[in-house]
Amino acid sequence: MYIENVYETPMESIIAHEGNGAIEIGRIFHNEKLEGSWDFIEYLVVPPGVTIGEHRHGSNEEIYFIIEGHAKMTVNGQEHDVKPGDFILNRANWEHGFRNEGSEEVKLLVIQVRIGED
Repeated sequence: MYIENVYETPMESIIAHEGNGAIEIGRIFHNEKLEGSWDFIEYLVVPPGVTIGEHRHGSNEEIYFIIEGHAKMTVNGQEHDVKPGDFILNRANWEHGFRNEGSEEVKLLVIQVRIGED
């Protein structure tokens, strides 16, 4: 059995998909600990003014789950306001990006599952 605590996960600073500014990312589970089609579960902290650049995945789906904060999520060119409790599904080949325009950090989980071969 594996137990990970999202708030105790070591964090790394990265620029995500050529976004604007650096996010903090905690890699909770990756495919080496997961069976089936799971790729990963990650914990992200997006500071004010920071973005995850618009991008698409060929053969996987991602789910963003907003834990804390408000942001803008762009999916296939349509912008959506997202808030705590929201799940956002990004299907394979859908273009998506994320932007924190607020004054508070946004905290979220990203879950990715393979649905085919890249």
